[in-house]
Amino acid sequence: MTVNRKPASSEHQPKEFSFTKDNYELAIKELSKYPENRKASAVIPLLDIAQRQNSNWLPIAAINYVADLLEMPRIRAYEVATFYTMYNLAPVGENLIQICTTTPCALRGSKDIVDVCKKRLNINFGETTSDNKFTLLEVECLGACVNAPVAWIGDEYYEDLSKESMDSIIDQLKKGDLKLSPGSQIGRNGSMPMGQRNSLLDEGK
Repeated sequence: MTVNRKPASSEHQPKEFSFTKDNYELAIKELSKYPENRKASAVIPLLDIAQRQNSNWLPIAAINYVADLLEMPRIRAYEVATFYTMYNLAPVGENLIQICTTTPCALRGSKDIVDVCKKRLNINFGETTSDNKFTLLEVECLGACVNAPVAWIGDEYYEDLSKESMDSIIDQLKKGDLKLSPGSQIGRNGSMPMGQRNSLLDEGK
């Protein structure tokens, strides 16, 4: 796997970070869900708020800010940020495309999906396009194996992908207008079989 869990170099790291007024209020609302002596339990949602505020990546100053807000050791917040791969520790493009390449997706053609992305974007895994519009990452299992192959784009899963559907997604992202709905790209309802029985009583098609 090519996921890099090291933080961005010092020239990319801002010296300070703080929540906007709206995000601070959102953080306090999240914090209210936890007992006063369990503030640190809110570290995951607060790191997410910080990342969304900061163009989808977490600088060290943001991790420290969240830790201080939660009155927890900074190293503990750093451990969380470096453990979970949904936190980006370095700048990423406007459109973050993450493709699963583990066994179920590989058997269902994830290599073709990867090839389309690399060809259309002219980048490899772990790289960002020169216009900062796209970052391409390889990821471990996304938990949607029955709908393989799968790509995680932004906050959504795009499943049952083909070369053609991935090509269309990239076209729409380049235009800034992604119209394809997330989920199955072949019209399946959830993970139901196509044209076969959906239950013991269903005759299928």
